[in-house]
Amino acid sequence: FKGYAVKFSPFSDQLLAAATSANFGLVGNGRLCILRPGPASLAPQKHYDTQDGLFDISWSEAHENQLVTASGDGSIKLWDITLNHPVSKWHEHRREVMSVEWNYIAKATFVSSSWDGSAKVWDPTVPHSLRTFGEHTGCVYSSTWSPRQPDQFATCGEDKLVKLWSVNEPNGKSLATFSGHMDQVLSLDWNKYAPEQFVTSSVDRTIKLWDIRNPRGQVAMFGPFEFSVRRVKFSPFSPHYIATAGYDMSASVWDTRNGSVVFVHDAHREFVFGIDWSLFHPGMMATSG
Repeated sequence: FKGYAVKFSPFSDQLLAAATSANFGLVGNGRLCILRPGPASLAPQKHYDTQDGLFDISWSEAHENQLVTASGDGSIKLWDITLNHPVSKWHEHRREVMSVEWNYIAKATFVSSSWDGSAKVWDPTVPHSLRTFGEHTGCVYSSTWSPRQPDQFATCGEDKLVKLWSVNEPNGKSLATFSGHMDQVLSLDWNKYAPEQFVTSSVDRTIKLWDIRNPRGQVAMFGPFEFSVRRVKFSPFSPHYIATAGYDMSASVWDTRNGSVVFVHDAHREFVFGIDWSLFHPGMMATSG
């Protein structure tokens, strides 16, 4: 099984979860793995097999044992790691679900995005999605909640665009659209300390910083690099550091003030698709590839 995403628990420094897929996610089963960090390695605690590959995962912000997974068959599942089966399942997306993320503030909701070109907002107590947002043309690779505005999230996709949304917008239209990448936008994340700022990575082999208050949007660019960056993640402890995972088979930490690389981890032997920061230990990260 190949790792597509890895996430630290927001409740415990002794729990991680990994979303994995057989055969590089092209065909076959998936597996949700629950892990504990050990002295020299990660110790498997439990796993759940699924009929299709898993591409993303998000721990609940309200229940310490629950998490949601994004699947290649278009389904989303809610799990409780004290049980041996899914708690709930939704199947509205028509293509692979590429991302899921729990709302940091309005902790009863999470957002998903899919190859079907849509993003959906969910409440785990409701058997259907609350709202669907569908302006993107092509795959929506990532959907990420604002760390400051509980009703707002951003999406990025195959159409080279980043869009800002509000679940309270009555017409379901995006609040803003940011263009500037020359190819598909693969990943985005918000700065927890400067909540108007977010970072994106693209197939155009660049990383861009944006400010939603800036009419031009883009405020800085790093690259182009030799290979594309698959995932970007702002540090939860600093407004200046971002972690990247990419197709160069490495993970890096960048200082956004000057574009310098302050750390490189190059022990992976394949593409690195997942990266996350520990919320308990500054400087600790997990990667999956």
